[in-house]
Amino acid sequence: MAWTDRLKGYPLEWLLDPSDHSVRYWALKQLMDKPQSDHEVQSAQEALMGSQHIKAILGGQSPEGHWGNPEDMYNPKYRASTHSLLVLAELGAKRTPAIERGIEHIFEFQRDSGHFLTDKPKTARGYASKVTDGCCLDANVLHYLNHFGYLDDPRTGKLIGFLLEDHSPEEAGWNCRAYPIDPSKVFAPNCYMGAAKVLRTFAAIPSGRRSAEMKAVIDREVENVLENGVYRYLRNPDGSRKDKAGWKRFGFPLFYQSDILEVLDALTRLGVRDARMEPAIELVLDAQQGDGSWLLKHSFNGKMWTDIEVKHKPSKWITLRALRVLKGYFG
Repeated sequence: MAWTDRLKGYPLEWLLDPSDHSVRYWALKQLMDKPQSDHEVQSAQEALMGSQHIKAILGGQSPEGHWGNPEDMYNPKYRASTHSLLVLAELGAKRTPAIERGIEHIFEFQRDSGHFLTDKPKTARGYASKVTDGCCLDANVLHYLNHFGYLDDPRTGKLIGFLLEDHSPEEAGWNCRAYPIDPSKVFAPNCYMGAAKVLRTFAAIPSGRRSAEMKAVIDREVENVLENGVYRYLRNPDGSRKDKAGWKRFGFPLFYQSDILEVLDALTRLGVRDARMEPAIELVLDAQQGDGSWLLKHSFNGKMWTDIEVKHKPSKWITLRALRVLKGYFG
């Protein structure tokens, strides 16, 4: 049975329509398996650079390279420098001098350890900070550094080294002072949502570029996700497992949030097929509409430089993500 036979419809032509060059770019690569060197892929990426979304984000950038407050890479939320670069990467933007200026600005926030904090250090003591929480921030920075071709940059290597060193092999995950608010209400002792961000970012790094240490961290995080049923890491008062309800409302982009599609996407990119994934896979299949699309259920529209699609309407981005997951699991 072909993986598409499990669907209510396969809306590939809708995703390939040039009305959204970003979706077309990723659909060509991820659903049709065309390489980056393919003429259609390159043409789609050239075209998406002229889209209203890319123009709106780059239009908010200062000549010096930052968005918003130059002393804070994270605020105002969803418009600041790190959010802007993340959305540009998600949309498939290619590396340009403007994006390079933005990334050089981001590197000003990196501590000596390789870790990123949201405020720019003013002294050597600030750069020597030992604060280690916020793996979601580090993971998202690494995600766009990888996308924009900075994997060989030694500063990126320091960031990867920090994430590997700061990982907890015994309990899995990374510590965060914001998680959990109430330890009695979760099974995962370390930040589960932040760990999902690191896992998806490590999964996007080419397998040949993953060190033995990174592979060990990936293996531990995969098992942690499977132990928690992908989205069932919350604890009821009686000790039983509880769904993370928000993860069943699929969104794009996600920033520091996560959902079932993002976690399944990381697992399937890593070649994981496990019976413990099946309830989550069934949720994805059940959410497909009769026309073959999936709906946008979670959105940051009104907070970003540009609105992306319409909440509660058929979404090319959610459909692309869902099809990528199902292709990876059943294909």
